[in-house]
Amino acid sequence: MRILIFLIVALAGHPALAQNAARGEMLFTRHCATCHGINAEGNGPMAPSLLVQPTDLTQLTNGNNGVFPTLRVVMRIDGRDPLVSHGSDMPVYGDFFEGRPAMTKVETGQPIATSEPIVDLLAYLDGLQG
Repeated sequence: MRILIFLIVALAGHPALAQNAARGEMLFTRHCATCHGINAEGNGPMAPSLLVQPTDLTQLTNGNNGVFPTLRVVMRIDGRDPLVSHGSDMPVYGDFFEGRPAMTKVETGQPIATSEPIVDLLAYLDGLQG
């Protein structure tokens, strides 16, 4: 238990362990582009069939007073903040986005535990902001 607490405290002072935007792009293309579109603008081939249209992920920072909404994005992807999209929750990809644990910081500087694949997606999406 002491080791776990030490690791959490040690990692909390650092940005995300993994920030591979290229791997994030690959994950996005495989799991997200069907709804959000290949350019992440919310116009994927499944978008017309959804009750709630997918978000234009290139405008996340613009819609959040110029700050990338890391906490909201992490929680939407991992299911902590579910979103009703087509009569059910936005797909929670659990197994697809499981991986080595990783820490990242949210907008306020507070650490949040997630996984390397989600941190990679964050890096990719952050790079798409206009």
